[in-house]
Amino acid sequence: MTDKSTPEADLAFLRSVVTGGGPGGHLTLGVAYLAGGLLYGAQCLFHIGQIAGWIRWPDLANLAVVVAVPVAFFVILTWAILEDRKVPKPGPMVTRTLNAAFSATGMANLAIIIVFGVGSARDHDFAVWLYYAAVIFALQSAAWFVAFTLKRTPWMLAVSIGGWLTAVALGLTVRQAPIYLGICTVALFLLFALPGWVMLRGALNARKAA
Repeated sequence: MTDKSTPEADLAFLRSVVTGGGPGGHLTLGVAYLAGGLLYGAQCLFHIGQIAGWIRWPDLANLAVVVAVPVAFFVILTWAILEDRKVPKPGPMVTRTLNAAFSATGMANLAIIIVFGVGSARDHDFAVWLYYAAVIFALQSAAWFVAFTLKRTPWMLAVSIGGWLTAVALGLTVRQAPIYLGICTVALFLLFALPGWVMLRGALNARKAA
């Protein structure tokens, strides 16, 4: 707040402190969730098409799709991080705590991918690898519950519950590829892409109002 601030501006500033808003918003998180949900959701649809026999591409083309998805995600995420650095970072404790919760979840996700990936290769059992998605959704559920506890936003609680249910459903269907992929596809669009769009829109609106 400055000497030239108005009561309305002061009120908006105080509200941002309480709710965790700010000109930085959650652009990186929003982009990560939106891009991840759309890209990996599309990849799941691609694999469903393969199982159903709708997609019959050469092995090299199939590999190109699998590789292109994480590469595209990395490029988009890098852009979001660089874009986020152009504006002041939000300072309220709520926002910092929320960002820390999702960053910690991301670190745990990386460890889980390594553990299940190595275990699957060692045991020559692809189903072991598929369990990692169930654990990731469980961790995401926990992160969203932290977000709900801090923000008290109903949709965050809905995402948390949805993540928990998805984790259980995926864990029970790893040997049933069509069902597993169907659940994963819906969850990626609804529990990753949709919340990402909400966060991204909020971050962009916050920047316009700043």
